[in-house]
Amino acid sequence: MDTGIALARAYHREVVGPLLSREVPRLPHAAGRLGSGSDVLGFDDATSRDHDWGLRLTLLVDDADADLVPYLDDLLERELPDRFRGHPVRFAMTWDERARHKVSVATVPAFARDRLGIAFDPADSAGWLMLTGQAVLEVIAGPVFADTTTALGPLRAALRHYPAEVERYVLAAGWHRLARLPLHARAAATGQPLHARRLAGTLAEDVMRQAFRLCRAWAPYDKWFERAFQRLPIAAELTGPLTTVLHSVDPRVREDALVTAVRVLLARQRDLGLPTPPDGVGPFFERASRAVRPEVPAALLDGLTDPLLRRLPPEIGAIDQWLDNPWLLARPEARAAFAAAYEQWLRRA
Repeated sequence: MDTGIALARAYHREVVGPLLSREVPRLPHAAGRLGSGSDVLGFDDATSRDHDWGLRLTLLVDDADADLVPYLDDLLERELPDRFRGHPVRFAMTWDERARHKVSVATVPAFARDRLGIAFDPADSAGWLMLTGQAVLEVIAGPVFADTTTALGPLRAALRHYPAEVERYVLAAGWHRLARLPLHARAAATGQPLHARRLAGTLAEDVMRQAFRLCRAWAPYDKWFERAFQRLPIAAELTGPLTTVLHSVDPRVREDALVTAVRVLLARQRDLGLPTPPDGVGPFFERASRAVRPEVPAALLDGLTDPLLRRLPPEIGAIDQWLDNPWLLARPEARAAFAAAYEQWLRRA
């Protein structure tokens, strides 16, 4: 059974690519399997075929050739065959009920804005905070089969990971979330076992998300979160402790496992050469429970020169660190509202 990427590669090689070479031989363009879909991440299976799966490609041109986008779309609709390798070329999608070809044609900047929700500028630290992992993966994760544009390669390279100071800021915000560790022990000690286990699960997710950041990888949306997590170089060290956190009924055992996971993260941060205290875990006041020391996020924030990052509350971070509504996070058009929220925080700084 062909994967979506294998099918898209053959579709481009045997049909779309030759058509473009014949009709627009001198047009700089890029073609790949980008955008949404489990196959972009390489995770599609037989179940994935029940919706929005099939002969899909992304065709991009530089901004200078924007006027050719409608022509290329019409050309493909007119010239493409009805089927390829037994699959229909024209079919409906959940967001587009028209039975048309599914080669998405756009300029590189328009495609980036459609996926990211912003006009991306690598020098704009506020823009970086608007990005979600899934949005970025829709630009950088899928394969590009051909590229003679000037814009797509630099865009994908720039999006690989945060700039240095933005990275330190979002890591610090991640440590602030993990500073809730003592609440787990307190909930258990005050007769709230269900809530204590819920907090343990939330902290386990925070560990996993911080692991993505420390491995300089983007996290996909929930369906493929663990599959992508298992690709991280520290996943093997974290899987055992996190499994204990989620399965143990003993709150002390859960706390020990969370502390073990936190120490794995601290070691990774130290290995990256980022400022990290010698021991980032200590007692929570005079209680038996433990906490992430406040020096951990403070060390990352110390010395930041970016004026926006210095003024933003250190606990905020990127949008997916303070907002967990999947409906909102999945909508690039909501980025303007998120940007307005950051502007309000800056006014209060």
